[in-house]
Amino acid sequence: MTAVLAVMTIASSPAALRAAEPPDKLSATVERTVRPLLAQHDVPGIAVGVTAGGQQYFFNYGVASKEAQKPVTQDTLFEIGSISKTFAATLVTYGMATGRLSLDDHTGKYMPALKGTALDRATLLHLGTYTAGGLPLLFSAKIKSEADAIAFLQKWKPSAAPGTQRRYSNPSIGLFGHVAALAMKGDYADLVEAEILPKLGLAHTFIRVPQSAMPDHAQGYDRANQPVRAGSAPFADPAYGIKSSAADMIRYLEINMRPETLEPSMRRAIEGTHIGYFKVGPMVQGLGWEQYPYPLPLERLLAGNSDNMVFGPNAATALKPPRVPAGATLFNKTGSTRGFGAYAAFVPARRIGVVILSNRNMPTPARITAAHAILAAITPTQ
Repeated sequence: MTAVLAVMTIASSPAALRAAEPPDKLSATVERTVRPLLAQHDVPGIAVGVTAGGQQYFFNYGVASKEAQKPVTQDTLFEIGSISKTFAATLVTYGMATGRLSLDDHTGKYMPALKGTALDRATLLHLGTYTAGGLPLLFSAKIKSEADAIAFLQKWKPSAAPGTQRRYSNPSIGLFGHVAALAMKGDYADLVEAEILPKLGLAHTFIRVPQSAMPDHAQGYDRANQPVRAGSAPFADPAYGIKSSAADMIRYLEINMRPETLEPSMRRAIEGTHIGYFKVGPMVQGLGWEQYPYPLPLERLLAGNSDNMVFGPNAATALKPPRVPAGATLFNKTGSTRGFGAYAAFVPARRIGVVILSNRNMPTPARITAAHAILAAITPTQ
């Protein structure tokens, strides 16, 4: 399959208008690190977006659908999985910036059914950093409705005190977003699509993909190579509900690197997601984004995104005061669903960022290894 630099796929796309021929070193690095992933992991299609010094580059491999044989472009929509958690964090910090909630709020303040429960001892900060006390990675298959989820949470018993242990959890971040929406007196999906995405200028990013955008919606494939898209689960939208394109995700990274271009409340919201609250092993946990000093060796980045960090409990040390990034800091987030894989990373001090989107959930180390090499290829010399 041939890698295509997408420059004018859709002329009205801001990313397409700004794209240019990539430097030889970047092209060679993307070709060397990304092309082999198609065969190694039987991935139908991959979209790579890169931003360096305000210039955008796009590399597209393979097809968005094996059945239709439609090629991937920078406007192809992928499920971005847990990168969605950074959008949930942005909604929460926007709620803070507009005076509608606080990270010190407890769940029971907005969900009376949970008032006085063990979970009510945790704050929004704990939910947003997976430190509420040991919520599970996923709800069990028996929990099919919000009522089922609430019944489970009413009986849930923590394995650690709030703020002492990080256990990565979709229910935790799902509640984080859900409670924020209640505090803001709205529905989570409505608030994100009506307040957050337009203010960020993300016109091709959705929770609920409209019919007009369905032609751009990639088909995902599971481990058995069967067509699949993400299903529904209680509080799923904040955890893994976003669908976006390489073009919009690069815009999102650029906004995160230069939030001063936004109106004041949204600027404070984006900056709020960059604050670090807990030291956990090799990384610092913020709201949505995870942080490292940059540059860093690949081994440290892999360790911070390892199975142990996803599936196991890890000691969390509160940063007092919370850490405002200083110097060169890499922010990153992985994401996956049954049929898609994603990774995003950016370094504001260097004005560099990369996003990798695929319509098969290839292993996390493969995504991170490729992205680490791409970032090295565009890191400005000092």
